[in-house]
Amino acid sequence: MQNSSARALLVPAAVVVTVLAWASAFVGIRAVGEDLSPGALALGRLLVGTVVLALLALGRGWVAPTRREWSLLAVCGVGWFAVYNVALNAAEQHLDAGTTSLLANVGPILIAVFAGLWLGEGFPRWLVAGIAVAFAGVLLIGLSTSGGEADVVGVVFCLVAAVGYAIGVVAQKVVLRRLPALQVTLTACAIGALCCLPWTGVLVDDVADAPLSSVLGMVYLGAVPTAIAFSTWAYALARTDAGRLGVTTYLVPPLVIGFAWILLDEVPPVLAVVGGVVCLAGVAVSRRRDRAPAMASQEAAVAG
Repeated sequence: MQNSSARALLVPAAVVVTVLAWASAFVGIRAVGEDLSPGALALGRLLVGTVVLALLALGRGWVAPTRREWSLLAVCGVGWFAVYNVALNAAEQHLDAGTTSLLANVGPILIAVFAGLWLGEGFPRWLVAGIAVAFAGVLLIGLSTSGGEADVVGVVFCLVAAVGYAIGVVAQKVVLRRLPALQVTLTACAIGALCCLPWTGVLVDDVADAPLSSVLGMVYLGAVPTAIAFSTWAYALARTDAGRLGVTTYLVPPLVIGFAWILLDEVPPVLAVVGGVVCLAGVAVSRRRDRAPAMASQEAAVAG
């Protein structure tokens, strides 16, 4: 009984680790963005992530992917690990954090739509309602933190990142049905790193000129928000509907506000705090489930 209870807590714990680490990544990207260009930062982050993941995977064996699984792993690696990282890094050089968080969180909506259409997860009413509420919270955060000067290039980068993220998650969900979560994360991360190799020379030059704090920041982004958080995400995704899990990332924007408050001494506007509360409410709504039909029928019979 105790073992089953402990296992039941692993998925929520994995979600908490993922959300906290990904929220910290926004602050980390802002901190090192002045010293490392978008492509170089993505390459450095993915190289570090690949090394850490490879160390974690030592001795765990290898499940040979099928041809179809290799194709899906490539989609995940290119779309989520490569395109998403480069586009997000570039977006944060054009837009403020609030606007970036707002636009990047189009991703969970796309995940729910793609998962409903392609994975047969459907569109449960509580999920749809939760998405609407959570997105309203993100809008409030974006309005409160945006300087009102939306750079069109930055907006495009954010939307590209969101699409890459959503497509990658849906592809990842399929391969997680058979392949171990850590293996999937390692393979996709390595594929993403390969895609970013054209920025090798830029990375070498940027690291040579960057202060130690920025280099360490890049290592942190690779080790924690990439290697650890993507692994915990894959663990949770293998055991949760993609649409429902995607909505939990709406917790990231309010956490980013909180981290910026603590680490960067940026006091959040009142509207941002309200938006954070609305995000939490949206996630809570999305986690609700309708009563089982059999139970509902039984209750109706008793009532009759």
